[in-house]
Amino acid sequence: MKNIKQLISLLLLMIGAVSLTSCQDEVMTTHTYRAMVPIFLEMSDIRAKTITVAPPQELDNPGKIYLYGDYLLINEPTKGIHILDNTNPANPVNKNFIPIEGNVDLAVNSNILYADNYVDLLAFDISNINNITLVKRVEDVFTHMYRHDTGQIITFRDSVITTDNAFRGCANCEFFTMNGSVGFAANFSAAAQSYGTGGSMARFTLSSGHLYAVDESTMRVFDVRDAKDPKFVKPIDLGWGIETIFPFQNKLFIGSNRGMHIYDASTPGSPTRMAVYEHLVACDPVVVNEDFAFVTLRSGNLCVNNINQLQVVNIEDPYKPYLMKSYPMLNPHGLGLSEDNLYIAEGKHGLKSFKVSDVMTIDQNQMEFLESMKSVDIIPGPKSLIVIGPDGVCQFDYSTPSKLVKLSCIDVKNPVTVQ
Repeated sequence: MKNIKQLISLLLLMIGAVSLTSCQDEVMTTHTYRAMVPIFLEMSDIRAKTITVAPPQELDNPGKIYLYGDYLLINEPTKGIHILDNTNPANPVNKNFIPIEGNVDLAVNSNILYADNYVDLLAFDISNINNITLVKRVEDVFTHMYRHDTGQIITFRDSVITTDNAFRGCANCEFFTMNGSVGFAANFSAAAQSYGTGGSMARFTLSSGHLYAVDESTMRVFDVRDAKDPKFVKPIDLGWGIETIFPFQNKLFIGSNRGMHIYDASTPGSPTRMAVYEHLVACDPVVVNEDFAFVTLRSGNLCVNNINQLQVVNIEDPYKPYLMKSYPMLNPHGLGLSEDNLYIAEGKHGLKSFKVSDVMTIDQNQMEFLESMKSVDIIPGPKSLIVIGPDGVCQFDYSTPSKLVKLSCIDVKNPVTVQ
């Protein structure tokens, strides 16, 4: 009997201990982030890979768009370039895909496609779209990606991370949260006959036999008068926050998050600064005509200030640019100018068009507002207005500028979220 009593007492003690412990259980909370995780690579391994043109692939998350003749080139950020036959904008045909690791931007000069491959510049002969060949690699020109202490390059991979620690931001974090659309928009350019046309947020552009490529702080100049043999000329320091570049009449208009730089490129191998038009910190693509620069400023993402505007800057004297007038916008991204017609991508809010023959009354001359057309950049091409958005690449007949008529849309597999 005594043993039974002891056993019962022991069981009651154990039950009490379990009950006490269960009252103190902690609930573990996990946090999931979409992040850009740093990846370290050996460039020698990248160069050792043979780049083989692949069959057409579905668009996943398109970035820059570029129009060259009857071809539409669409960058897949960090992955490569889709090439589509756009002879009929109502029915673009996906032809092939050039896999290029680390690719963000592109430009075409006399059937030679220039594309970045992490720290290198590649030149492809695309004169025969069914037999594209790599004709030159210019090594170690985009040196901002190097870790000089190890000789490695650093890039970032879009990843989903789950952790039991809430991300609060820090100076030396192992990862950085970013919106997937950051840096992936594109640049309308006033192109010469042998050049293609990009969108309004490009970092590559061509003018007077030279390729100009900008990163966050530097413009790199390449001599491409022999299109197949690009030669690196020199870097030019621009200051921090550089975003876009736009050529017009021997000048380069460079958008930064603090303003617009104007460079004289009449000596194309050695552009010189003419002026800097400054504004509040905000994301800043630009397009221009003879007298005015049209600049969009927006909030969201890495664009610091809560400002959403179209600014019209007088550039009649490029050494003394000044603000003519600003107009409130919803969240303007890229823009395109065709004669006196300005088209503005308003992100998730849609696509707007304005008559700008009188820059002082733009707000009174809105032509359309297509709220269903989410958009981030625009190319006014000879056959169609090309609009890129989170849901795909669409083309419009804009022969009547005030009434866009949709011709076609290329859907994407993984739409991104835009502001």
